[in-house]
Amino acid sequence: MTVLAFTDGAARGNPGESGIGVIFKDEKGTILTKISGYIGKATNNVAEYQALIVCLKNAPGTMCSRLVVHSDSELMVRQLLGEYKVKDPTLKLMFQKVHRLLAKASFEFEIKHVGRELNKEADQLANLGIDSRKPIRI
Repeated sequence: MTVLAFTDGAARGNPGESGIGVIFKDEKGTILTKISGYIGKATNNVAEYQALIVCLKNAPGTMCSRLVVHSDSELMVRQLLGEYKVKDPTLKLMFQKVHRLLAKASFEFEIKHVGRELNKEADQLANLGIDSRKPIRI
């Protein structure tokens, strides 16, 4: 089964108070799971990577054989596709963690860049994470 995931990280200030949002949907658009949480003070790019890491850690629960992740972070998507180098040391560590998670994954993985207008639900969850101050384990 193909599962569509939408991820977003939000930071109020850069760095600032940050949150993540992840939504899993089936191919018909039915929501399977929503995840929202607070990650403390971080940059927007760190929040984007943290959202993807939470997504990858929770994907097995969807029983997917293929995961297609949608993100409005052009930087993260292009880094993961090998189009951009990862220069920032913190992002490099998270980039490596993503690759470790993918190496263990039991599903096919694809990542796509989408415009913010197509990622509003995940953005709302990321902002809810900031507002709730409910910490999420990453």
